[in-house]
Amino acid sequence: MSQLEIKNLNVSIGEKPILNDFSLTVPKGEVHAIMGPNGTGKSTLGKALAGHPDYTVSSGEALLDGLSLLDLEPDEISRAGLFMAFQYPNEIPGVSIANFIRAAVQARLDEGENLVATEYYKDLYHQMDLLKIDRKFTSRSVNEGFSGGEKKRCEILQMAMLKPSYAILDETDSGLDIDALKIVSDGVNKLRGENLGILLITHYQRLLEYIVPDKVHVMWDGRIVKSGDKDLALELESNGYDWIKELAPANA
Repeated sequence: MSQLEIKNLNVSIGEKPILNDFSLTVPKGEVHAIMGPNGTGKSTLGKALAGHPDYTVSSGEALLDGLSLLDLEPDEISRAGLFMAFQYPNEIPGVSIANFIRAAVQARLDEGENLVATEYYKDLYHQMDLLKIDRKFTSRSVNEGFSGGEKKRCEILQMAMLKPSYAILDETDSGLDIDALKIVSDGVNKLRGENLGILLITHYQRLLEYIVPDKVHVMWDGRIVKSGDKDLALELESNGYDWIKELAPANA
């Protein structure tokens, strides 16, 4: 079945457990949002699925269209079809955006198949135009000297070019003013469709005004304690997370 399936996942960093029997299924073609206060494990989930070496998975499963991700290296996870947009994208001095994305796209081709430069740049410029990224940025080093909005647009540009099966967007709205938020959200919405499953990680409902999710999940203490539709996000915006804390023992 075409889905990202996480079953009873337990993850720690050092000696500290963070995810506790975490389970979630994101079917391809749907957008799911995860909300929750700081420290509940939202970013840990994304980094663990992407193969970050600082996070230890002690038990559970993470399956991408039936393929186990937990024994794969980060580059293998990426090539399998999982994309991760980070809350704080790294700067890569000396590596241009054009060359960085071109190398990533080439790595996804079959052995012996070469990327056609004219087709690559045609697609790249098209996606940059949609995201309102100046074409001169192709020669700039990845994220070096970029504003918060430029970094996030660059992340979505990478997603558009790599065409993953599933994408985890970790607090994509963080640090964005309203204009940048609209541009980034519009870029994500243009990529929505039956061939892409999206997991949005966010604190705030405002992102979900622009990228309307199919389902909203609330995390507390390393697990999902409540799920619903977009109205759940509005309820959290109005009432905060204290009432969610009261649900946690019953769902543990």
